[in-house]
Amino acid sequence: MILDYVERVTALSEMQDIWSYHKEVMASYGFNRVLYGFTRFRTERSLGDPQDLLVLSNHDRDYIRPFLDDGLYLNAPMTQWALNNAGVSSWRQTDEMVTDGSMSETASRIWEFNKRHGLGAGYTVSFKTNSKRSKGAISLTSVPAMSFDAADAIWEKHGRELEAMNNVLHLRLSSLPNPDTERSLTSRQREVLEWVGDGKTTAEIAAIMGLTAATIEKHLRLAREALDVSTTAQAVLKASFLNQIYIVEE
Repeated sequence: MILDYVERVTALSEMQDIWSYHKEVMASYGFNRVLYGFTRFRTERSLGDPQDLLVLSNHDRDYIRPFLDDGLYLNAPMTQWALNNAGVSSWRQTDEMVTDGSMSETASRIWEFNKRHGLGAGYTVSFKTNSKRSKGAISLTSVPAMSFDAADAIWEKHGRELEAMNNVLHLRLSSLPNPDTERSLTSRQREVLEWVGDGKTTAEIAAIMGLTAATIEKHLRLAREALDVSTTAQAVLKASFLNQIYIVEE
């Protein structure tokens, strides 16, 4: 199964196709609700601008909308665990902490919110990173809720391959541009940023592209606005983080 999975995920080039396939595979193991999140703009006090987050989920809208739009995810127990750990954690541990009163009041309320929406047992995989600005994690659960014993039995039998597949998913998704981002650049904006990244001046870029310097400056300004940054250097860096430049278009 895992070899088939790796071959398929690495062969697909569209993020939504990869995600659709991953959901099918996770459901075949019993986890029919999946929530993936990734940021490249984490700081000590935040996960960055919500518009720069990559979030993929097949949870119901009445759950995922308040969870994301109202910022519940920021204080969710498994989010807090994922931000400070790498590896795998059963949701049983969180439930035990809520029961014995060792969980914060805010986190306990969010855990109860989960239960009201039919969620019970599950697992969170927090991915390793070599950057203090990046963090990714994925949660696997089901609706209707399964018991903790049922979830743990699945993980005991298949946990190694499930963790490996989700790590492959993360590595693949983090290498692709997000097709739904509000930070999308036009082909001209991408090209001028790429030339800036190569060390070319405005005059040199104008000559290379057969445009006026004023037009190049316009594209750079629009790129900065699209990426919500102040300088062109920041635009190049952010576009690179978001996999929006130096990409191969198929």
